[in-house]
Amino acid sequence: MVDVQKGFLEEAKMIKEKHGHAYLYDRLVQVTIPNIKKLLNFFRENKLPVVHAVIGSYRTDGKDRSPVQSRPGWNYSLQIIGTSSQEEVDELRPLKDEIVVYKTTDSALNGTSLGHILRWMGIEHVVVTGIVTDQCVAGTVRDLADWGFIVYVVEDATAAISQEFHEMELRIINQIYAKVVSTEEIIEDLK
Repeated sequence: MVDVQKGFLEEAKMIKEKHGHAYLYDRLVQVTIPNIKKLLNFFRENKLPVVHAVIGSYRTDGKDRSPVQSRPGWNYSLQIIGTSSQEEVDELRPLKDEIVVYKTTDSALNGTSLGHILRWMGIEHVVVTGIVTDQCVAGTVRDLADWGFIVYVVEDATAAISQEFHEMELRIINQIYAKVVSTEEIIEDLK
């Protein structure tokens, strides 16, 4: 699960209220978060490993972030580890024994020990959910593929700033870096 944090949900709500662009907020609330919760419940009930990858800066000035994270634009968001905005949304918060990695890059592998952790746990297949499809999700998926993992991206448990960006990125990564599936498809496959 990548970056489903309170700060990003608040930003999406602000974009909707201030600029009238409702796609991301509405998708998060109506589609993405409910489907991630459904998958999370399935993983927990079946004792499958869960990993939470959250972006966060250790320094309050954000100087420990990768350069792309500190440039103006959507990535120009400072989430300080330990603050409310950096926490995952309440319904997806980690439980004891679930792995949480804090990243300062788009990818959950680049700059963290996650790739090694997955290897040490003997994991070969990884199911990816989260936001933003064409940024942190895509960066994570590409790195997972480069590490040799078999990757599944859950289309209705991911979101981007627009439907166009979301669908375009999924078309790009599908069958090259990952297999794009729905929540129902991956649950059926895992049964």
